[in-house]
Order: sequence, then structure tokens, then C-alpha cells
Amino acid sequence: MFSRPLLLLQLLIFIGISISGCFGGAEKPKVPKKLTVGVVNYGETKLSQQQYDRFKTYLSTKTRSIVDIEPTYNELRAIRQIRSRNWDMVFAPPGLAAIAIGKKRYEPIFSMAEISSVQTPLIIVRDDSPIQKISDLANKSIALGQRGSAAGYYVPLYDMFGLTLKEINFASTPKKLMELISQGTVDAGAISKKNFERYRQVQPKTNFRIIHEGRYIPSGVVLLAPTVERNREQQIRRAMEEAPAHITADAGYVPSAKIPNYKQFIKLVEKVRPLEQRVEETPAVLLYPAEPTAAN
Repeated sequence: MFSRPLLLLQLLIFIGISISGCFGGAEKPKVPKKLTVGVVNYGETKLSQQQYDRFKTYLSTKTRSIVDIEPTYNELRAIRQIRSRNWDMVFAPPGLAAIAIGKKRYEPIFSMAEISSVQTPLIIVRDDSPIQKISDLANKSIALGQRGSAAGYYVPLYDMFGLTLKEINFASTPKKLMELISQGTVDAGAISKKNFERYRQVQPKTNFRIIHEGRYIPSGVVLLAPTVERNREQQIRRAMEEAPAHITADAGYVPSAKIPNYKQFIKLVEKVRPLEQRVEETPAVLLYPAEPTAAN
């Protein structure tokens, strides 16, 4: 027979093992963190989630995260997502990148590098147009690209500051913009040099002429939200730096490229944004709205 002290000791050991099994031995599996990636385009080329499938799978595996790709073609939606920090990462074109870096403290981590010449903004007309320079656009009509486009929207508005335009139209694509000029629907149009060279052949019966070449635009960048934890940021950076060439090509970033300095371009975009309420007006007076005067 067992003595009472020995039975008591065995009972205590059994209770201890049971408690340990309930609270320590059966750890709940960790739920993978979610990484929401915004992919932004303003109509210059069509985006597809399939384009990012291999990048999504690769980054998910390397960071042990659920990676969700959210494409958008609308600047207002993109700004809302950035303002609310719903996007942990953004593949941002220059116009949106300037807003996200300047106002929302997003951090550029990789360049979506392109040759600087193809980022040059142009204003073009038909070759038979009497318009020779940007000041000749006074009381004329112009087509701009999608809101948010650096070459098709922000830079041309900045360069036309002070002019009164008969009307501003918006073209859904560069091809459509060149059609509007070719048909005489508008007198001029704003387009990137890259897209001008690409689409000028679409209108073989129309010769176009450049009347204005704008300033250099920095390349787009991959941004991280300020809410991303430091350790996780380093994990994401490392994974994207070490990604195979076919993955980086799909996603459109260049790990070895220098991240562009956005300081001056941020200032340009901040100067243009007060003009945005003017672009829907007819005529469009590209001056800052008058400050309300105090009642006497």
C-alpha cells in the first residue's frame, strides 16, 4: 500500500502536468500578418494582378505574410488609401509618391527606375497649328492626362500657371489624347515623351510638333507606410533586394538603382494642388483662388 504522503505527491504532480498541458503545451499557431500592397496607374498602361502574381507569392513566402495586391486607376482612391494608411506598401508613380512622401511620411525603399529622358513631360500640337510656345495657349483648349499623372497633369499645370485656357479636357489614355489633337477637338495636349514616341505612330496621317518640354520628373518609387514595424521593414527590404530578376521585372522595381531625390518635385506638386479646383471651370483660369476677405 502507498503511504498518504506519497499519494498526495503523485496527485500534485498529475495536477501540475495537466495545468501545464492546458496552458503551455498547446500553443496556438501564429496568424500570418497581412501586407497590403497598393499598385497605382493612371491609364498609361493597363495593370493586371497577374503581373504581380510571382512577386506576391515570393514576398509572401519570404516574409511569412498574407500579401494582398490592390490595383487602382484612380488618384482620389489612391490618396484616400494612403491618407488612412490602408496600404502598407505602394508602387507609386511620381505624382502620388510626392504626396505620400511629403504629407504622409511614407518612405521610399526602391526606385522604379526608368531612363530619365522618357520621364520628360511634353506639350504637343498638330504640326499645322499656329501655336509656337506655351504662352500661345492662352484662350486655347488643352487635353491633360489622368489626375495624378506627373507628366500629363502636375507638370503641365505648373508650367501653364497664370494662363487662362478656353477649356481643359481629360484624356483617359495617351492614345485618346493624341486622337483629340489629331481630330482638332483640342488645340494641344500634355503627354510624357515615352508615350509620345510610342503613340505618335497611331495617327499616321497627323504630324505632331513639340512646343514645350518640361522639367525632369523623378522615377516612381516603392513606398512603405510609417506604420510598418522596423523589424518587418528590414525583412521586406532584404526579401526584395534578394529577389530574382524575373520577380523584380514583373513588379517593376530595380534594387540596384539609386532612389531619386523628391524634395523639389514635392514642392512643385504642393504648388499645383491649389489650382486643381480651377481645371473644371470654363474658362480655366490657372491662378490661385482668391483668399476670402474679412467683412468690414
